[in-house]
Amino acid sequence: MGPMGDMTEPRWLTDEEQRTWRAYLHATTLLEDHLDRQLQRDAGMPHVYYGLLVQLSQAPRRRLRMTELARSAKITRSRLSHAIARLEKNGWVVRENCPSDKRGQFARLTDDGTDVLRRTAPGHVTAVRQAMFDRLSPEQMTQLGEIMRVMAEGLEPSGPDADLPWLR
Repeated sequence: MGPMGDMTEPRWLTDEEQRTWRAYLHATTLLEDHLDRQLQRDAGMPHVYYGLLVQLSQAPRRRLRMTELARSAKITRSRLSHAIARLEKNGWVVRENCPSDKRGQFARLTDDGTDVLRRTAPGHVTAVRQAMFDRLSPEQMTQLGEIMRVMAEGLEPSGPDADLPWLR
């Protein structure tokens, strides 16, 4: 009997689905490692921290509420708090209290954080291009973008009871 009490056989992956799934896992693991190594080498930070700095750089006044930053980065608030503490230690981000909500906080990108992004972005975009876009035809790039959007839409429920990591 399955976890929900039914006795239905699962829809096992076909051989082709299994090959596709394993290729996806292999490629995404290698890509994340590739980008982490590049960013550690060039800026002393992991890819997720770089993503946080980018999010802040694109926000009005280079700041976002911590809850919004967790949502956009797709990480738990606990992981975000740890990351922001490290970025604060480097002088790249500061936390600011929210005047309208005593419990709320903003993360704001500092001038030093902006400088780090400015210096790091060229190497990062080169790493992304070499690892991904230079290997795909224009048609493949369009298809991959469409596939990823469909997958993301199906994995991000929007209801009030959605169990998403960045809401925890």
